[in-house]
Order: sequence, then C-alpha cells, then structure tokens
Amino acid sequence: MNEQRKDILDMLAAGKITVDEAEQLIAALERDQPPVAALPEARPKGKPKYLRVLVDTLEGGEPGRVNVRVPLQLLRAGVKLVALIPPQALQHANAEMHKSGVPFDLTQLKPEQLEALIEHLDEMTVDVDQPDAKVRVFCE
Repeated sequence: MNEQRKDILDMLAAGKITVDEAEQLIAALERDQPPVAALPEARPKGKPKYLRVLVDTLEGGEPGRVNVRVPLQLLRAGVKLVALIPPQALQHANAEMHKSGVPFDLTQLKPEQLEALIEHLDEMTVDVDQPDAKVRVFCE
C-alpha cells in the first residue's frame, strides 16, 4: 500500500473525512498513478526471447498445468527456412495442413510478419470453454 493511500485511510479512521470523500481521493490517486502490469511476470520492455503458453485447468477435481516455453529464435529461424523450401513442397505441405483442418499458407509467411505477431502477442486473449481453465499466451 502506498503512503498516500494509507494517509487517506488514516484520515477516514480518525473521522476527518467521510467514506465518500475517501473513495473520491483514492479514485483520484489511481487516476494519477501510471498503470501497473496486471501480471507479476509481465515482460520488461525489450526484444522478447520466448513465447510462453500457460494453461491451468481443473478436470475431474484434479489440477492440471501446461507450461510451454518456445525460444522465439527457433520461430525466427523456421520462418527464414521456409524461404528455402521449393514451392512444390510448400504447396504439398499447405494441402496436407488444410486436410488436417489447419488453413495456413506457408507461402505467405514472412519474417517481418513474425516480428509484428510477436509484438502483438501481449494483447492476445484465448477463450476457453471450461470455467475452471485459464490460458495465457505471451512473450517474455
């Protein structure tokens, strides 16, 4: 708790201000404060090194956890390697992925698009059908 908030609560406890006044003062303090990251492990600014996928779930009363950490350098290298694959092989890979329900076109994957994707991963949300499950996807 910061010092200003404590002072407001002390004034409220001493009867110097009303509850409504205390709420207004605290609201004003929060407006003046810079936004704090909602997650304690939010990444510091800079070039991220890992893609993280965290899944916490509760199935049949048993807790489950998935924690995947993929080096982004591996993804960057993979995107660059796609440029070396012959077009016929890419078409075949695209057709096989499409048959499997993955409508993804490898011929459209470009390194600059990967960097834009990485920058926007912090804004990504994942919907889960289970109310007890929590999924987070982010870069660190």
